[in-house]
Amino acid sequence: MASEQMVHMSQGQGETSYARNSSFQKAEQNRMKSLIEAVIADLCGSSSTLLHGKVVIADLGCSSGPNALALVSTAINAIHSQCLHLQQPPPEVCVLLNDLPDNDFNTVVKSLVTLRQSKDPVVLTGVIPGSFYERLFTSDSLHLVCASNSLQWLSKAPEDLTRNRIPAFDTDEHVRHERLPIVREAYAHQFREDFTLFLQLRAKELVSGGRMVISLVGTRSNVIASKFFLFPGIVAQILSVMVTEGVIDKEKFDSFYVPVHGPSGEEVREIIEEEGSFSIREMRVHDPTTEMNTALSTPRKFVNNLRALFEPIIVQHFGDIMDEFVRTAELHWSLDPDGSLQEERARTSRATLVVSLAKVS
Repeated sequence: MASEQMVHMSQGQGETSYARNSSFQKAEQNRMKSLIEAVIADLCGSSSTLLHGKVVIADLGCSSGPNALALVSTAINAIHSQCLHLQQPPPEVCVLLNDLPDNDFNTVVKSLVTLRQSKDPVVLTGVIPGSFYERLFTSDSLHLVCASNSLQWLSKAPEDLTRNRIPAFDTDEHVRHERLPIVREAYAHQFREDFTLFLQLRAKELVSGGRMVISLVGTRSNVIASKFFLFPGIVAQILSVMVTEGVIDKEKFDSFYVPVHGPSGEEVREIIEEEGSFSIREMRVHDPTTEMNTALSTPRKFVNNLRALFEPIIVQHFGDIMDEFVRTAELHWSLDPDGSLQEERARTSRATLVVSLAKVS
């Protein structure tokens, strides 16, 4: 079962680190740019009385590496441009970056120092370690919250599966196919609980009229077009081969759950509307096929992307099996005897969901 402490990306600056293998996530952040700029135009508009000379921006799930400051930098640059256009002095800016305690905050802090030195309005920066499924900030203190490529990560594995010892991915294909609706529903239920809580918490922390821009990896519709959510499913396939080879124990494999759910746009919209704290200003659904194909285009890229995302979870659950995992993954990519990986890449309904929200006053 996953815990908060194990859900973090591979640290450092090495070949298999998240910092070196996050081009897909960078593309997602680029898709958020215009929505963040539109939010800043609203917040800093000539008729706005929301800021009172200061703006507090928080990025939740910032991770580390070159993407850690991308969203807040977009917001700061937009503040510069908007104030220049209106010929008014920029507000004081506070930038706060959040991720789980095991995140590589050493690299993040160095980046924040550089940000403060290069951006005149930034007068305060800080890191906030902790889960965004708990309170992080004081009430009515934030003006803008951003979260990119993080909300598909759940607070924990679905209890309906762990409590009843139902594997998320059975090595028997027939059993796996029969259980797929049960597994999918358990993950969807956990996502509903977590995302509802996330909205409730942020509603307390944002000022009246405050804004959020979020993106997450999801699916195009509620129809299950694929046998599994692509990347966690590929990891499970590789590990299942290692079970058949006797490298890892089947009982250990059956208790392995990746706490990730790719919701549909319909799921996200329904939860936001039911929770009621936010109105949806805009929702976009993007096709990430180009970036996904790039991430899987060679054995090295394929393995490095998997390791950047999942190595900490794999090692905590199974121990140091990464040499065998890499060997099996490379064979999985290069041989792919039944075409299953290529089939999933072609049939996946994976999508990037980008949503701009306003707190209901």
